[in-house]
Amino acid sequence: MSAPRIAPGRRRDVGLATWLLSRAAGRVAGTRPPALFLVLGRHRRLFRGWLRFAGRLMPRGTLPRRETELVILRVAHLRDCRYEFEHHRRLGRRAGVTPADVERVARGPGAAGWTDRERTLLAAVDALHHDRDLDDAGWRELRTHLDEKAAIELLLLAGHYEMLATAIAALRLRPDPPR
Repeated sequence: MSAPRIAPGRRRDVGLATWLLSRAAGRVAGTRPPALFLVLGRHRRLFRGWLRFAGRLMPRGTLPRRETELVILRVAHLRDCRYEFEHHRRLGRRAGVTPADVERVARGPGAAGWTDRERTLLAAVDALHHDRDLDDAGWRELRTHLDEKAAIELLLLAGHYEMLATAIAALRLRPDPPR
């Protein structure tokens, strides 16, 4: 992988609020301030809007945090996005995602050990990734586990992390080093 295409901003580049938020986010994740925040923070107005939207999905979404982290980890695995995967492997631990779960995420929805609901969520992620759609049978199965609002949230969560994986790859961001 080549060097990052945009260097993480310093305090004067991203502003005091983003600088402090990045430092706090790094402490929570057990890393240095996230490079993603300090790169996106160079576009202050866009970063604030993105952060508000992203925060509505995670950590303030309506899906249980464990399920949210499993979905994000599956997207990161499918996209081969080490930055996203490593970041959410650490965050997932705090939400009850075990090392065995992380290994199962790589094997996919067909791996033994998932609940029916988890299997359905991960199968939906796979379909959205591979087909860019969810067929009628997959939708019906998803709706046996999620109400209307939660189904919308799942679609946006998976799509959001696909978008982030694209930006992270194009920016050539490497995983944040541990503190």
